[in-house]
Amino acid sequence: MTRLSTYFLPTEREPPADAEAISHKLMVRAGLIRQVGSGLWSWLPAGWRVHQRIVQIVREEMDAIGGQEMLMPVLHPAEPWRRTGRYDIEELFKLKDRRGADMVLAMTHEEIVTGHVAAAIKSYRDLPLILYHFQVKERDEPRPRAGVLRTREFIMKDSYTFDRDADGLDAQYEKHVQAYDRMFDRCGLEWYRVEADVGMMGGLGAHEYMAPCPAGENDVALAAGYAANLEVATAEAQRVTLPPPLAAPEEVHTPGMTTIDGVARALEVQPGATLKAYPIILPGDSMQLVVLRGDHRVNEIKLRGALRSDFRPARPDEVEARLGPPGFIGPVGAQMPILLDKAVGVGATGSYVAGANRADFHLRGVEPGRDFPFESVDVRSVVAGDTVNGSAIRIEPAIEVGNIFKLGTRYSEPLGATYLDESGTTQLIWMGSYGFGPARAAAAAVEQFADEHGISWPRSIAPFDVEIVPLGKEGSDERALGDRLYLELQELGLRTLYDDRDAGPGEKFADAELLGCPLRVTIGRRTLAAGEVEVQMRRGRETTTVPVQGAAEAIAQLWQELP
Repeated sequence: MTRLSTYFLPTEREPPADAEAISHKLMVRAGLIRQVGSGLWSWLPAGWRVHQRIVQIVREEMDAIGGQEMLMPVLHPAEPWRRTGRYDIEELFKLKDRRGADMVLAMTHEEIVTGHVAAAIKSYRDLPLILYHFQVKERDEPRPRAGVLRTREFIMKDSYTFDRDADGLDAQYEKHVQAYDRMFDRCGLEWYRVEADVGMMGGLGAHEYMAPCPAGENDVALAAGYAANLEVATAEAQRVTLPPPLAAPEEVHTPGMTTIDGVARALEVQPGATLKAYPIILPGDSMQLVVLRGDHRVNEIKLRGALRSDFRPARPDEVEARLGPPGFIGPVGAQMPILLDKAVGVGATGSYVAGANRADFHLRGVEPGRDFPFESVDVRSVVAGDTVNGSAIRIEPAIEVGNIFKLGTRYSEPLGATYLDESGTTQLIWMGSYGFGPARAAAAAVEQFADEHGISWPRSIAPFDVEIVPLGKEGSDERALGDRLYLELQELGLRTLYDDRDAGPGEKFADAELLGCPLRVTIGRRTLAAGEVEVQMRRGRETTTVPVQGAAEAIAQLWQELP
């Protein structure tokens, strides 16, 4: 019997002083987690029950699409990571063993699983294949925050698909899309699937599964029929009124005006009618100039994708030496390649204001194409009010709970994962990678459904389905009924917590609402005298009564109807 008098559930009246996210506050207060160090958390018994219920949902859906569960170690030799080019990732924990050999603590397992497959797969007959595991991941996170939302150690389900070609990868990817959709539905979360950047994983394409909530660290752009991480979102920019065209650019004196807003006010134009210049340095020390509307911001992830290269912002001294004084630079006369964002209205009626590349002067009447050559790129961050197919974009914060990647041959090529096709020709294996974070799913559920009294779990992942709260002391009729009802509910398959503490009703009710089990059954003297027990639905706190006779069956039926 799970009795609260002996169960390790150290609840707190006050949240941690540094807690900002609702999930951080409530998961600590409810006795689900405890901090060990920066970004390091222990899951206490009730919290671990939530975590493992999520794990079981994920396991069932992975098995349903043909996944085979395995387990790979956290500690890896450094060599495979060097071969794939990921050893230099800053967030990767690196160490040496007692013999001086370089080792890493895994943040994902592409290198290891690909090595196993490379050694075992010989023929096209051995494919396709889905392998997965649940394992601890380590990440040298620079800014751990928000409880279990951003940590340095966490458990992740990662699965990997192995196929003959791109068509096979597409089929396996779609299997995972369907499985992930079911996982999120079964966990009771509000969610959406969004287009995403491949990031350090590399590959051909990616989607993220996002749970919307104010504590989310990702911004998602949403419109009718469209969802994308702000990192990769693209949309039609809002229109801007341009000044009339001129026969040629004209200099205008702008003393000390180094900001877009200052120049726009002085010249009485909209900020979007100015051109913002962003000088960058590429490997090899070459400079390029990124140009976009003054009311837009460079999206560095999209810019890296357009360049197919890393870059860094140019230093002020480099700008001065190669272009002009910072604050007054522009594309006209720039002796370097120019990348022009597509939101700049090329061919539109009117002209722009841009820096003149000399101190205290700007140019009015600038027209792209006529006054400077360029390559057209999409490198800006979309903003609320932009449109996709006529539908306005809105931007919401969200928690990334899962991600799926089309890796292609990104890992199979450096690690030698090949197979022989029907003609005996050696071919590279095509791969996909698919992650899911149970801890993030748990935190997202807290964020989405908590109220001012505490957590309100979806019934599929709650630590307990029902909490029984008898108000009488040991030996009372209330306790006797509580003992009997506990056993009957257990026999009906409901996970039941029994608050047998000699505490007052206020303390018992406060702890019950904080923990957030879907149903609370209260056995009090007055209702028992009327032949009833009280049942409160935690979501919405609606209360009803059921007869003592057949109470367990009535409670089980109420539970079945909960979200």
